Amino acid sequence: MRITLPYSDTDHRFRHMAVALVAAGLCLAASFFPSSRAVAETTPWAQNEGGRMRIVTLPPDAQGRVRGGFEIEPKPGWITYWREPGEAGIPPKLSVAEGSAATIGELSYPVPKRVGDGKLLDIGYDKPVTLPFELTVSDPKEPKPVTLSGFIGLCRDICIPFQADFLLNLKPENMTPPEEFMILQKAGAFLPDPPSMDFAVTHYSLTDADKTLKLALRLPQDTGTKPQVLVTGPEGYVLFDEQSGTREGDSYTVEMPIEKLPVKYDIKGKRWDILVISGTRAMETSLAFD
Repeated sequence: MRITLPYSDTDHRFRHMAVALVAAGLCLAASFFPSSRAVAETTPWAQNEGGRMRIVTLPPDAQGRVRGGFEIEPKPGWITYWREPGEAGIPPKLSVAEGSAATIGELSYPVPKRVGDGKLLDIGYDKPVTLPFELTVSDPKEPKPVTLSGFIGLCRDICIPFQADFLLNLKPENMTPPEEFMILQKAGAFLPDPPSMDFAVTHYSLTDADKTLKLALRLPQDTGTKPQVLVTGPEGYVLFDEQSGTREGDSYTVEMPIEKLPVKYDIKGKRWDILVISGTRAMETSLAFD
């Protein structure tokens, strides 16, 4: 049975007020979640037996900068790798095809984890991960199609190289598409923080004829566990904090042995990167050897 209630001028005024409030709410929402009509670029997934990958980007801004994400999804039981894979593995690479009217910056890496079977110690991801990057097109008003080439390793019992090309048809827009925006915002939330007052490298030096890296760190006070320290030097080279460090309050000191460096490698003037994971926080910075 359908019941019809009496309708008055008062009801009419309230109805228009409700419509106005809804319209205002939609306008407000649009200012926080811009229209999905804006043209971004989400490529189809490229797949193999170990997982899949794709590219997500926002439209170019007025300067031609394009925020992007390299999405990698290993299948259950498979892993992919950090920028330095550890004792084995293939680090991700993303490059612009030769002749493209665009340039690409370095990939950024969310906090990885140590993975391995006890014989080999790898650094990477066993869950879906998005690696942020920035692309710059030469003509922001009329950008030409850009082809990006992605190359990763997916590993279970063996490591499988996986390469795929992705065509981006970028178009300038004044609005930000919400789906791609949220993917990139989420990826940014998993990146390590820069140094801060309560989490930083306070001292570092080379000792023992440059065969040992001595580090002093300031750690967040709410984490009493031993931190994980990863130092990356020349490409393909990583130091693990496998020796016992010493923690006193918020201070942590450790000496990390340096294995054989590349032939004729001169550390002077070089910068090495360091990632420190302490509890639920991570900090990343560089060590300059002047």
